[in-house]
Amino acid sequence: MILVTGGAGFIGSNFVLDWLAGSDEPVVNLDKLTYAGNLNNLLLLRQDSRHIFVKGDIGDTTLVAGLLNRHRPRAIVHFAAESHVDRSILGPGEFITTNVNGTFSLLEAARAYQRDLSDAEQAGFRFLHVSTDEVYGSLGPDDAPFSETTAYAPNSPYSASKAASDHLVRAYHHTYGLPTLTTNCSNNYGPYHFPEKLIPLVITNALAGKDLPIYGDGQNVRDWLYVGDHCAAIRRVLLDGRPGETYNIGGWNEKTNLDVVHTLCDILDRLAPKAAGSYCDQLKFVKDRPGHDRRYAIDARKIERELGWKPAETFESGIQKTVRWYLDHQEWVRDVQSGDYMKWVEQNYGQREGSRA
Repeated sequence: MILVTGGAGFIGSNFVLDWLAGSDEPVVNLDKLTYAGNLNNLLLLRQDSRHIFVKGDIGDTTLVAGLLNRHRPRAIVHFAAESHVDRSILGPGEFITTNVNGTFSLLEAARAYQRDLSDAEQAGFRFLHVSTDEVYGSLGPDDAPFSETTAYAPNSPYSASKAASDHLVRAYHHTYGLPTLTTNCSNNYGPYHFPEKLIPLVITNALAGKDLPIYGDGQNVRDWLYVGDHCAAIRRVLLDGRPGETYNIGGWNEKTNLDVVHTLCDILDRLAPKAAGSYCDQLKFVKDRPGHDRRYAIDARKIERELGWKPAETFESGIQKTVRWYLDHQEWVRDVQSGDYMKWVEQNYGQREGSRA
């Protein structure tokens, strides 16, 4: 049995689906079901007794302690987090509550739980914390990619809250001996991605005939990691990672935001062509967000060298799969685009002056 937090979100739900597709080991899935948590992501498991879903907050110490004592998991895989930079700029408080205070509460619960395990169970127990490359700050165009020893330099409330949670996880290993593992991943994309993020936003807006907003000059660079590859990497770290260690997980796919949008438009032009013109006609440059990091890049050689993992998907193969998934799952998109989501889109993008590409 493993306990997964945030297992109804984008990466978490992909991980739960992936885990149960390849293993009979049950999953207790704890998720608060905030705006980005979606049980429709897990419909394939609705009749699967190996999946035990619990609606709840990682900060609810009584609930978490009860789940640990009842189900006796051999590992906690911690995805639960507020994760969108734009939302953290508009309202940072929730990010501190969930990412810092919530992680602290979960670590305390794990520490108390592990203390009562047998020696053999303690030796096998793991607390795997899923984090982000954004904790490292921003790179110049010629800087070496982020490694596990890169100094932290977060530049947004989101990345600062994740940096704080990383430090707590490290401290609980070194101070209390909790067998922690930390992964810092690059930008994920793939199925079930909430449409506030760049790739699903562009796909859904393009098909709806809406503007495709691009911050600033569109030259911000990200390393793109297909979510299925990320799930495989987490499984490897959980299986063979050394307690107390950090592993960077990247796709070796550095792309500018503008290149990504053009690629998406080209695929959509081929798979779902408009009556006239190209989806690129909908591109619109908008005012950049405050503190927008210029470049992220991950050096993923440590996890390849020590654990034998490397991504199976190229950006070209992964993005084709992603666009096809969204075209085949328009009902899922409609369901998640609630009134609250549309209000947020208007709040974030509606006040930004822009120009056509």
